[in-house]
Amino acid sequence: MGALTRVVGAALVLVVLGCTAPDGTRSAPGGPAPAQPTAGPKRIAIGIRGDPKTLSAKLNSAAGAGGVPGVSETETLLNAGLAIQDSTDALHAQLAEAVPSVENGLWVVYPDGTMQTTWKIRSGAAWHDGTPFTSADLLFTASVEQDAELPIFRNVAYSSVDRVEAPDTQTITIHWKRPFIEADTMFTNARALPLPRHLLEKTYTTDKEDFVNLPYWNREFVGTGPFKLREWEAGTHVILDANDAFVLGRPQIDQIEVKFIPDPSAMAANVLSGGVDLTLGGRLSYEWGAQLADQWRDGKVEHSTPTTYLGAYPQFINPNPAVVADVQFRRALMQGANRRQLIDSLLGGLAPIADCIVNESASERSAIESSIVKYAYDPPAAAQTIEGLGYVRGSDGTFRDATGQRLTVEIRSTATDDTQMKTMYALADDWQQVGVGVDQVAVPQQRESDREYRATRPAFEVVRQPGGAKNVERFYGGYTPLPENNYTGINRPRYKNEELDSLIDRYFVTVPVAERMQVLGRIVQIMTSQLVVLGMFWDISPTVVSSRLKNVSSPGDVWDAHRWTAGGS
Repeated sequence: MGALTRVVGAALVLVVLGCTAPDGTRSAPGGPAPAQPTAGPKRIAIGIRGDPKTLSAKLNSAAGAGGVPGVSETETLLNAGLAIQDSTDALHAQLAEAVPSVENGLWVVYPDGTMQTTWKIRSGAAWHDGTPFTSADLLFTASVEQDAELPIFRNVAYSSVDRVEAPDTQTITIHWKRPFIEADTMFTNARALPLPRHLLEKTYTTDKEDFVNLPYWNREFVGTGPFKLREWEAGTHVILDANDAFVLGRPQIDQIEVKFIPDPSAMAANVLSGGVDLTLGGRLSYEWGAQLADQWRDGKVEHSTPTTYLGAYPQFINPNPAVVADVQFRRALMQGANRRQLIDSLLGGLAPIADCIVNESASERSAIESSIVKYAYDPPAAAQTIEGLGYVRGSDGTFRDATGQRLTVEIRSTATDDTQMKTMYALADDWQQVGVGVDQVAVPQQRESDREYRATRPAFEVVRQPGGAKNVERFYGGYTPLPENNYTGINRPRYKNEELDSLIDRYFVTVPVAERMQVLGRIVQIMTSQLVVLGMFWDISPTVVSSRLKNVSSPGDVWDAHRWTAGGS
C-alpha cells in the first residue's frame, strides 16, 4: 500500500505596489551617479465573497449552516499544517520534514491491520508569537479533535485512532487501531490544522463552553503559516504580513489584504479598478466571469476544475409535506428537472451533470460507474409516478391529495449566491410544469448563519457542497444537525441509514483499492437510488488572476503562497 498524498488549496496571486522610480534629474559631469530605483513592498489584494466571523473554517461552518467562501484559503495562509494538500490531492510537507509513506518508513502497516504513522517536525518551526512549535501542540490538537463535548472539531479519522504519543518535542506518533486510507492527512489542512497549546489550553481546561468564543479565533489569531495577522476589521478585511520566520522561508509577498466582498457586482468593480488582484473561495457565477473577461484587460479569468456540486437537498426529518420522505416522489422530482437546459443556460453548457458525489473526471469514477442510478429528464414519467402516489391533477394543473390539498413543496437557497438562486428558480419552474406547486424562499444574508433555521427547512434547499469520494463522510448519520449538538452537524439532508454508516466506516479503513471501490460503489448506489441528494451539476467557478501575479501554480491553490511574487509597479 502506498501512502495517498494530497493537498488542499485555492489560488493566490500577487501585486507590486509602490515601486519608486528615478527622479529624472541628471548629474553634472563628474558628479555623483544617479540614485538607483528601490523597490517598495510587494502587496496584493485578494477578494473573497465571505464575511467570516472567525479565521477558522471549522468554526465558520459551525457558526452558520455551511462554509464561508474564502475562509479556508485565508486560514491556510495563516496556519501551516505538518503538510498541506493541493487541489490535486497531493500532500506537500510544511512543518514536518516529510509526509509519512510506506516507502520512507514513516507509515507502518502491521499484519493485524493496525498501523503507525510518524511525523518529524522541522527544526525552527514556530508560532507567529515566537513560541516554538512542538509535539505538545499536536497532542493538544488531538485532544480537542477527539472531544465529544466539542462536536464542531470532530473528524471521522479519530474513530480509527488508538492513541497519539510524543516520544520527544520534535516527533509525533499516531497509533491506529485499524487501517485508515487517509492516515497521512492528520494535522494537515485536510483534517485538523495544529492549535497553539500555550494560548488555548487554559480556556479549554477551565471554561470549555467559552473555547470557541475566544478572540484568538479572529482578531488575536496566531498561526504557523507563511503570513501572520496584522489587522482584523470585522465585516471589511484582514491584513496579513509576511512571516519572516516561516519554516520554508520568508514569503516574497510582503503584505496581503483579504477583502470581504459578498456582493458580486462590488467584486467586479474592485477587479476592474485594480482593487482586487485575485479571488479565492469560489461562489462567483460562470456568467459573472464571462462578463468580466470581456471587460478586463489586466489579467485573466480562469475556471477551476469542478470540486463542488449543486444539488437540491431534501429534508429527511419530519418533512413537510410528508411525501418528501417517499423516494418515489423524489425520483419523480428528479425526472422533472431539466438539468441539461440548466447547465446550458447558467454555465455555457460546460459543466457535467452531477449524477453522483464522484465527478466524471475522478480516478474512482470508472470503477463505480455501473453502480450509479441515473435519471433522464422525463416529465410525463414524473407526472405518472406522482399520480401513482394517489394525487390527482386539479383544474389549475397542480396535483392535489384526497382531501383536495394542493401538493406544494418549499425550496430555499441563499440570496447571496447567484448561481444557487437561479438554479432554484429553474427547478421551481420545472417542478411546477410537472404539477407540483413550489414556494420559493430566498434565505436573507442575516439568516444564513441561523443553523436551526437552515437545518429544519420543511422540504428542499439548493446548495453546493464539496464532492469527491472522501466527502462521503458528510452523509454519516452521526453528523446530523440536531438540537443536542446545537445543529452543528455537516449531514445537510439529515439522512440516517445504518447500512450507509457502516459502508462509510468501511470505505476509510479498506486499503486494497479494488475492495475499496466495491464499498464506494455500494455507497453511491444507496445515495443515488434513495436520492439522498438531487444532484444538479458540478460547479465551474471562475477565479480572477491579475497579470502582475507571478509563480502561482494554479488558480485557487494557496499551498505554495510563500513562493508567489508580484511583477509590475
